[in-house]
Amino acid sequence: MPRTYDNLIGGKSVASPSTFESRSSSVHADVLGVFPEATKEQVREACSVARKAFATWSTTPAPIRGEVIGKVGDALEREKESLSKLVTREMGKTLREARGSVQEAIDTCRFFQSEGRRLYGQTVPSEMPNKELTTYRRPLGVVGMVTAGNFPIAVPSWKIIPALVTGNTIVWKPSEDAPAVALAFAKTFEEAGLPGGVLNVVFGGGAGAAGEFLVDMMDEGLLEKFAFTGSTAVGRRIGEIAGRNLLHPTLELGGKNPLVVMRDADLENAVQGALFSAFGTGGQRCTSAGNVIVDAPLHDAFVTRFLEEVEKIRIGDPTKHDDVLYGPFINRRFFERWQEHLEWGAEDGATLAYGKGRIAAGNTPSGWAGDDPESGHYGWPTVWTDVRPGMRLFQEEVFGPTINIVRVDGIDEALAAANAVEYGLSSAIYTNDREWAHQFKVRIEAGMSSINNTTVGAEAHLPFGGVKGSGNGTRESGIWVIDAYTYWHAVNDDVSGRLQLAQLETAYVEPGAPIDVGALFD
Repeated sequence: MPRTYDNLIGGKSVASPSTFESRSSSVHADVLGVFPEATKEQVREACSVARKAFATWSTTPAPIRGEVIGKVGDALEREKESLSKLVTREMGKTLREARGSVQEAIDTCRFFQSEGRRLYGQTVPSEMPNKELTTYRRPLGVVGMVTAGNFPIAVPSWKIIPALVTGNTIVWKPSEDAPAVALAFAKTFEEAGLPGGVLNVVFGGGAGAAGEFLVDMMDEGLLEKFAFTGSTAVGRRIGEIAGRNLLHPTLELGGKNPLVVMRDADLENAVQGALFSAFGTGGQRCTSAGNVIVDAPLHDAFVTRFLEEVEKIRIGDPTKHDDVLYGPFINRRFFERWQEHLEWGAEDGATLAYGKGRIAAGNTPSGWAGDDPESGHYGWPTVWTDVRPGMRLFQEEVFGPTINIVRVDGIDEALAAANAVEYGLSSAIYTNDREWAHQFKVRIEAGMSSINNTTVGAEAHLPFGGVKGSGNGTRESGIWVIDAYTYWHAVNDDVSGRLQLAQLETAYVEPGAPIDVGALFD
């Protein structure tokens, strides 16, 4: 019998009347555990507990909060291999990528441990005598968080760790696709000595379940901040609710990321970059490339070389094979959504250059690792050519192993195509022309850009986030995320012992006689 786990509320295990199973994405028969479907009352209680814990945690010295985060990093480093294998087993990421995602959380801990000693304010000169002006960063309060399952440790770490260092308390609803990884991650905070109630974890689904219940807590006045990673459609709804409650949410949403290949690009480098941008994690990244935009003089050579490499892609169960590029879909709904795009392409008039839908018995690509294809949801690597801006295939995020190749002529047309989507998350260009690279940096509508590198990948000390339909301008990671979890407090300390009125009493120096420069040198 699989083991049953509970919500973590106020440092205690809290069971729910309903439960769900976490099954391996690679082998659906593999049950990792039974997890609770948190009720609305339990979500509300978690928020109340977090509010009580805030009084103590927010006044804990910031360097001490940073030391707790450092101990989380120690635990993650010690358990890196076991956590990585758990990520691979539960949500289907290759072990190589899983190790990278755990390392991202470790790096985040190391960065923000030291930020506990650098939550600087400023001293500001006053226009009045005997007065001191200072500013301080203050924590917001209780933060509600909902995260996705494609990066079940890295992305939560981007939110949880800076929120804690800055003195906030948290109610976290992790993805129902990776609850075991979330529980293991939460346990590292317990080991580090984080007081009960500072980080509360409620499990369950999204719509009509724990995720929606947590969003509802904004209307009940129980949250001061909301942080969400997921689809643009859900992000818009969260933004509306946050707006009417005067909250500024962190919204990290979808992408249809362009990768531009100019005529002077290193062909082999561009092909390898496009290959991983499109098919790393099976295309299930918000930063995965959606459209490869190729300059006309290089287009045919690129397509030929790219298809040669696509045919070599190894696909299979990542718990059994270290050499696969990608494994299964994280869940059935992602797979079914991906299948729909095959109809879009046919309706749009695009050319299916490679791919045959679901990998199944009797329908496996040459790179199939030989596992039972029915054990999970696996998809052929899919390549579309003759794709044009305006096609649904070009416009909409697919979130699976598929890529469009778009022919353009010159840098201006390439940039017009790159910007012709509602999203603006990540982007990349392959070129050796510094003027074209500069034009790309200046004119691309995206929160992140790479020159001669992939659309994917992030570092713990660099801001992560998008514009347009990819987010609301907030950023994860680095020093920039601190602004998302604090507010500025301005303090006016008057030691003059009398009433002083700024802007009204500032004539401290008597003016002299007007100067006449012309008369001065007569």
